[in-house]
Amino acid sequence: MAPDARPAPKQWQMGVSTFERVMQHHASIRALWETKWREPCRRSVYPFHDGAFTDFEPVFQDLIAGDINDGTSAAYTRAFIPASPQVSDGPKWEAWELQKSIYAKAGALWKPSPLEEVDIPHTFAKGRDRTSIPTYVRVPPSNDGRNGQGKFPAVILLTGLDGYRPDNTTRSDEFLARGWAAIIFEIPGTADSPADPFDPSSPDRVLDSVFAWMAADGRFDLARVLCWGLSSGGYYAVRAAHTHREKLLGVVAHGAGTHHFFDKEWLAKADGHEYPFQLTPALAMKHGYGTDVKTYLEDAQRRFSLLETGILAQPSTRLLLVNGTHDGLMPIEDSMLLFEYGSPKEARFFTGALHMGYPMANSSVYPWMEQVMASTK
Repeated sequence: MAPDARPAPKQWQMGVSTFERVMQHHASIRALWETKWREPCRRSVYPFHDGAFTDFEPVFQDLIAGDINDGTSAAYTRAFIPASPQVSDGPKWEAWELQKSIYAKAGALWKPSPLEEVDIPHTFAKGRDRTSIPTYVRVPPSNDGRNGQGKFPAVILLTGLDGYRPDNTTRSDEFLARGWAAIIFEIPGTADSPADPFDPSSPDRVLDSVFAWMAADGRFDLARVLCWGLSSGGYYAVRAAHTHREKLLGVVAHGAGTHHFFDKEWLAKADGHEYPFQLTPALAMKHGYGTDVKTYLEDAQRRFSLLETGILAQPSTRLLLVNGTHDGLMPIEDSMLLFEYGSPKEARFFTGALHMGYPMANSSVYPWMEQVMASTK
């Protein structure tokens, strides 16, 4: 542990009653449906356990086989919300593969900025990393936003524990509207990420490979690249702000866990908070511990904490921290902690809001990104 590392707080900012409570949706599948999923599922299909997927598969196959045009493409992007990311075989993984097929079919028709599926060579891969980085890329339709050499500013979007590449159409549209390219890929231990989830340095190698590809591709203004990490992706965004500070003009860490998030006192209660299911089994799988939740709880903070591993003591690029003060998954203390180390930071916290600070958060993120991008013109 770093010499000045703080112990886990005795009392969390969210207050004892909020920290201790078990949210209503954990009572049963029926409660989960009624409190969290009924309204979203009017627009999408969520195969929330393995057996349920077979009931929905004919719908997915019809979408893949059916005709699609500009008028129907939006419906295809809402085919279903991804199943749990830790399952790399069986019906849930099949659901993920079908989702990508449906989404690609729709994205190919988006004019004038169609979806590009790019397998970026993972030239810096080592150990248990795989050799390519499946990525979605979209570029603006005109010279709007380009620099003098005809290259586009870009935003690297790091996805979360359950939200992946096909779940960010709106964000990529927002980037394109501002003249920025969108480059989207998953974080270690989820979906198609090639990074070894058990190796804390594996995301650094992924970014090295992505930047090498961007330079070789030639469409991107490497002096104006931002990174936005969502939820679990916020952790990797904070890391990138330090490890790749010379390559990133700015970083948004949105709902980030950095140190206290890995504490077993916190995780013991986080299982009953916003996440639809038990959080700790999902996190153990995501971080390379398989089904060994006990070892994850004992070992994760030592291995992954950005404080204990010394990352936070390094200087960083410009870094915006965004979250709700009552986030029950990634404690607000993990954003506040960053103000005690390294370079000065910026933040927007939303009092009483839950994980990610929705629905208010984006109203702070996009103006900040615009200001940072404009600072180099």
